[in-house]
Amino acid sequence: MAVEKKSIAKPEVKADAAVKAEPAKAAAKPAAKKAAAKKPAAKKAAPKKAAAKPAAKKAELKAKVVLQLSDGREYTEADLIKNAKNVWQYDLGKKTADLTKVELYVKPEDNKVYYVMNDVEGDFNL
Repeated sequence: MAVEKKSIAKPEVKADAAVKAEPAKAAAKPAAKKAAAKKPAAKKAAPKKAAAKPAAKKAELKAKVVLQLSDGREYTEADLIKNAKNVWQYDLGKKTADLTKVELYVKPEDNKVYYVMNDVEGDFNL
């Protein structure tokens, strides 16, 4: 005696799944519309927040360098740069607008300032 197996009709389950999927799609559409309606409002709110908060400024370090020699002479960093610009313009005959890089090396025992300005090397007296 063999037992016959009958298959259970699965189309009903598929039909239920199709019915369940349709309301989910229908429910997703209004939610998408609501989300789309909220997006423009969010974009309008973002610029207001950005405009309301001013950008934080970092405090800049203010420094002053003074070279004091044993004979009482004093030179500031600005003085040395001014002298270097004068050398660039008058001694080397170049335009100060062309000067982009200045490196100064002060050697008080020689009473000299050695420079590298735009890859041009030289020296001048303190």
